[in-house]
Amino acid sequence: MTILAYDLGASSGRAVLGRLKDNRMEVEEIHRFPNDPVKIGERLHWDLLRLFHEMKQGLLKARLAGETPASLGIDTWAVDFGLLGRTGELLGNPYHYRDWHTEGEMERVLAELTPEYLFGRTGIQFLTFNTIFQLTAMKRAGNPVLEQADKFLMIPDLLRYYLTGEAFNEFSNATTTQLYNPLLGGWDAELLGKLGLPASMFGTVVDPGTPAGQLRSSIGTELGVPSIPVVAVAEHDTGSAVAAVPALDRSFAYLSCGTWSLMGTEVDKPVINELAQKLNFTNEGGVGKTYRLLKNIMGLWILQEAKRELDRAGQEYSFPQLVKLAEDAPPFAALIDPDDVLFLHAGDMVSRIRQYCRRTGQQPPEGVGAVVRCILESLALKYRYVFELTEQLSGQSFGGLHMVGGGIQNALLCQWSANAIGKPVWAGPTEGSAIGNLAVQWIASGELASIGEARRVIRDSFPVTVYEPQDGPAWEEAYGRFRRLAGLE
Repeated sequence: MTILAYDLGASSGRAVLGRLKDNRMEVEEIHRFPNDPVKIGERLHWDLLRLFHEMKQGLLKARLAGETPASLGIDTWAVDFGLLGRTGELLGNPYHYRDWHTEGEMERVLAELTPEYLFGRTGIQFLTFNTIFQLTAMKRAGNPVLEQADKFLMIPDLLRYYLTGEAFNEFSNATTTQLYNPLLGGWDAELLGKLGLPASMFGTVVDPGTPAGQLRSSIGTELGVPSIPVVAVAEHDTGSAVAAVPALDRSFAYLSCGTWSLMGTEVDKPVINELAQKLNFTNEGGVGKTYRLLKNIMGLWILQEAKRELDRAGQEYSFPQLVKLAEDAPPFAALIDPDDVLFLHAGDMVSRIRQYCRRTGQQPPEGVGAVVRCILESLALKYRYVFELTEQLSGQSFGGLHMVGGGIQNALLCQWSANAIGKPVWAGPTEGSAIGNLAVQWIASGELASIGEARRVIRDSFPVTVYEPQDGPAWEEAYGRFRRLAGLE
């Protein structure tokens, strides 16, 4: 049985076919496409119609390859959304979470509601681009799109609606909005009322693995494909990535490594207490009614944006070339806190890294290799910091770290992560989100009995590279310096 997973990240998307043979998973990427934001005036948007077009190309390529998927599912990034009007049409292009329209909004909302109230009802960490702050920013600006909205759909909800004509909100992504109350098990009507947001536009929330309609007949006619069942998987790509962690123990730490780095552990119930709020951890929905207790780290966005800046300046390097330059540069010459707000938005990333270094009394990195080494070493050191916080908050001690996602193709970052935490790193699989997406579809169909069985099959199907820690004293000294520079002591 062949099934189809759409995995859309913040920088690219892919269509992946999956097959289950002799208790082994096989995956085949049949279509890959860029996901570039579009700036119009001062606003930054997602090119959603282009993404939908590319998804249809994935279906077409599957047909041309002689494949008829038995089901399909979609996972994407979190927090962003589209609003439908009463006629069922999209009202305006969805904002990109890096758009500036939420600037100062989190502070305004927290001044009215208090952090304790908001975290106590949602268990979600405070980030300036969270869905809640995007919506209240639109309301404060008198945005007519919000006034005319009939349905609220997260990005994968919206793309699924385009495929099927049926509108549902999926659990793993709904929990990221900071409008879902995990203690009540649904949208928080009291919170929505305090914010002046219409509760009526928030629809039914379905669990990962729920049937969510059939491919529209119009799409079938257009592409020459039959009606295909659509499954609501763990539609937040991190939720799918965590489903693909090949851990045999129930207790494990993970790092989903890509444009964003998300580190945490899987828990049966949300951890909503004073310490979780103080550490700014988040509780996001997972597969099988679990929660992902995790923290966002800025991730490889900083390197991706630095590369774009170098490309624009005519200094074009591939990512492997950049990693080699970093490996040859002097160690620990300069360090940054990847989560400093300075690095959130697009543009002039290299100059901002140098600005941070001057601000913290360091000699700014000059060469390309020095800049890239600064980014990668700083990420690895931040991983250690969050790894230790995860142990503290969960009351667990982890024997190592499972790394999944496209970022694990950077072997240097994986090795430095092991060096930083002083424990093994188990890296794999690379296409974690797509594999987790496929796994949930197979669980929904009965081909796999549970997430536990899925993880065993994933472990047997894909290679895992083990990185043992090295150079302990040097990394220990660098960690102390990193904490002082980043104000984390």
